[in-house]
Amino acid sequence: MTTRKAEASPFKRIAVAAARAAHDKKAEDVVLWNVRAVSGVADFLLVASVTSPAHLEAVHAAIEDMMESAGVELRHRDGSHSALWRVLDFGGLLVHLMLSETRAFYALDKLYHDAPKQRWL
Repeated sequence: MTTRKAEASPFKRIAVAAARAAHDKKAEDVVLWNVRAVSGVADFLLVASVTSPAHLEAVHAAIEDMMESAGVELRHRDGSHSALWRVLDFGGLLVHLMLSETRAFYALDKLYHDAPKQRWL
């Protein structure tokens, strides 16, 4: 029997592509964690900061468009009416896009500080 940790994640490639898409749209402090061993919800967690509500929309659209062209289904979107924080659920990849101030306030990064960071550049 194979354990969950030992299985290769099919989401690594799309997680890296999503991080690059965010970076290409000038998202700041883009961090990708491999949370497979510590989360029952996703294999990868992407967190990126944006500078304005318009920037949030642009980064969100770039990631969603890239995923759609790769054939990856968006399972859920939260925060569509928020100018502060957006969450995109692609199954094995969760994407959090938020204004820098919002990111600092909620300190989401601290929840997964023990998880290994995934190189994406």
